[in-house]
Amino acid sequence: MVRKTKEEAEQTRKGLIEAARAVFHEHGVVRSTLDKIARTAGVTRGAVYWHFQNKAELFFAMREDVFAPMIERTDALLFSADYADPLDAIEASVTEFFRVLEDCAVVREVFEIMISRCEYVDEFASVQEEAGRPALTFLAKIERMYRLAAEKGTLRSCISPEDAARDTWAFTSGLLHLSLGCQRETGLEAQIPGMIRRHMALRRV
Repeated sequence: MVRKTKEEAEQTRKGLIEAARAVFHEHGVVRSTLDKIARTAGVTRGAVYWHFQNKAELFFAMREDVFAPMIERTDALLFSADYADPLDAIEASVTEFFRVLEDCAVVREVFEIMISRCEYVDEFASVQEEAGRPALTFLAKIERMYRLAAEKGTLRSCISPEDAARDTWAFTSGLLHLSLGCQRETGLEAQIPGMIRRHMALRRV
């Protein structure tokens, strides 16, 4: 009986996260309410508070539900021993990120919510720093790999690891915004692997 209750609670929590994603995507985060999310999930408002203290906590749970497996996949490539050249690992990791973004509608929805459907005002004004933490973590990781590339002599000597990392960080962020904002008919998605390859080629010896 206890096991069944735990399983039911986990299913309710998962349903709330899925409902939050749908409501946030349709209405925007600021205009979404816990009542709307509860109705979409088919539960009471009390059930929402049983799992989440507030909308911000639910927002981060939604993000983590997608980010955790995404980061696991991209980090597996970024830190893989299969790549002798750290620049190859960076290229593979960034390429995989955009491949998942293109192939998985749920991942794309969450990034659209984070970037274009969330205003960091009112109750969300205090969570902006935490919301931007994954981007800073990504910057630190690729700087580490660029430093390793410099040690191995595969990074062009005229480029510092810090500058290379910030450039790739800005490039990736810009490409993400373009990918989410452009219409599918532009064909940008098909061009992304080549764009990443050429970006990395400029850093190679």
